[in-house]
Amino acid sequence: MEFFALGPNEWAAIVLSVQVAIAATLASLPLALFVAYALARWSFPGKGLLNGLVHLPLVLPPVVTGYLLLITLGTQSAIGGFLSEIGIVFAFRWTGAALAAAVMAFPLMVRAIRLQIESIDPQYEQAAATLGASPVWVFLTVLFPLMLPGVVVGSILAFAKAMGEFGATITFVSNIPGQTQTIPSAIYAFLQVPGKEAAATTLVVISVVISMLALLASEWIARKVGRKEGGL
Repeated sequence: MEFFALGPNEWAAIVLSVQVAIAATLASLPLALFVAYALARWSFPGKGLLNGLVHLPLVLPPVVTGYLLLITLGTQSAIGGFLSEIGIVFAFRWTGAALAAAVMAFPLMVRAIRLQIESIDPQYEQAAATLGASPVWVFLTVLFPLMLPGVVVGSILAFAKAMGEFGATITFVSNIPGQTQTIPSAIYAFLQVPGKEAAATTLVVISVVISMLALLASEWIARKVGRKEGGL
């Protein structure tokens, strides 16, 4: 079993990847809920532009996204310099890896939540509003329970995407072992060193297993929700 033995570097990459993925998912969720609701329920000028911006990371090369983050939030930029003065630094930190992963995973989360909201009849919300419920109360007690499956699926997909993010992350925060080296960047680093193929393969297997479990979980939830809706 030496082939699948995990050394300190591999464990560090795995732990950091999970930490980054959880932080990216949780940080993205509030904004994803708002944006998904706005795209699904509201009509406003610039809606198409917002939709395009949300999905832009899906079509841009990840390296481009990472470079945009670097020139925007790097310590040499105006915004990044201001943030660093108050103790908030993203570039070349694990928090920057979480931010890059969140940006790349955000479209998947928004899309899953938006599709779930669009499948819900607006009359439920309208009926609650006519009974005197405030918009916030309608969202919390009527809409959110119905959209919860989409929230769960979107969060799982975002987590899996964040776990596998490479291009934007390595561009924005580099590949520093123990600090910013996630599973994908560790695999890349190991492949550059002769004799490290076994370590790279171990991480590849772990990455495939985690991603497959996430996809199976999201598919199971989607089917379960579909059966419930079909039985109504």
